Amino acid sequence: VGYKNYPDNVIREFIKESAENGIDVFRIFDSLNWLKGIEVSLDEVLKCNKVAEVALCYTGDILDETRDKYSLKYYVDKAKEIEKMGAHILAIKDMSALLKPYAAKKLITALKDEISIPIHLHTHDTTGNGVATVLMAADAGVDIVDTTFNSMSGLTSQPALNSIVAALGNTDRDTGIDLSGIQKLSDYWDTVRPVYSQFESDLKSGSAEIYKFEIPGGQYSNLKPQVESFGLGHRFNDVKHMYKKVNDMLGDIIKVTPSSKMVGDMAIFMVKNDLTPENILEKAKNMAFPDSIVSYFKGMMGQPEGGFPKELQALVLKGEEPITVRPGELLPSEDFDKIGTYLKDKYKFTPCMKDIISYALYPDV
Repeated sequence: VGYKNYPDNVIREFIKESAENGIDVFRIFDSLNWLKGIEVSLDEVLKCNKVAEVALCYTGDILDETRDKYSLKYYVDKAKEIEKMGAHILAIKDMSALLKPYAAKKLITALKDEISIPIHLHTHDTTGNGVATVLMAADAGVDIVDTTFNSMSGLTSQPALNSIVAALGNTDRDTGIDLSGIQKLSDYWDTVRPVYSQFESDLKSGSAEIYKFEIPGGQYSNLKPQVESFGLGHRFNDVKHMYKKVNDMLGDIIKVTPSSKMVGDMAIFMVKNDLTPENILEKAKNMAFPDSIVSYFKGMMGQPEGGFPKELQALVLKGEEPITVRPGELLPSEDFDKIGTYLKDKYKFTPCMKDIISYALYPDV
């Protein structure tokens, strides 16, 4: 929440309040798959006796032997470590729809052989292959999948539930879900969706170029308006290509909130200032980088697999020392009593802990 780091006591109180107010399953992830970053959240969920679903973010292509940074072994090793940490469920978070159908079968099969906890697949349909990916994962024994009614499915959304239920009918993985029932629900949402048409992305069909650019579905929907806000709408294709170049410059990182936003900010920054991977070290010496980029290189988003590119890190930080520990370890505890007094004095009511935690998370809202 909030696109920022919070003190440990805020994280713990947020989880406690959420648990007391009815949340039973907590999905926990680190945007760089840096497992140290999830320790506090996982520990508190377990203390609250709730279900801890730890997500392993997917990137790369385990079918491509030339890309060995995020290999099948990488995911299996991470999954085994997550199980040892006490997770009740392993989620595969395929935020960019990069998990190809045959890769899904290979990954789920390997994980089923190595871990005993249930596996939950979350993917998007940005490439047009989402349904096929879910079906192959089902064939390999996946336990849970995220889908949505057909009328709300496809593109940067999730794969089509109705179609998947129909495809699995009369098979070993028959869901038992009533097709006529979910069709009624899909029809309802079909009438609601046009009301929010102004918020739809411009994407009209699935795009295989996502395998090249690796832009997460949620970010893809928002990237064009963000680019246009900088007066660069006519250079949107340049920004997409720069997104890939930035990822390569960074050493091929996991890209999901907030790391994906940083890559997008960097791509826009470079296009706007006519920078390239070849000239950035020279031309950007005296430039101030966007906050998200500074935060990333300082280590405030965690530690990426393989570390930071040192020359680029030095350029961005301009003499500031990066951290190597979990950011929450360096933040002072939030003073909840002080927040409560402030809210009571300003808004003339007696705040409960929910109000205090809400303010701690979103003070400007």
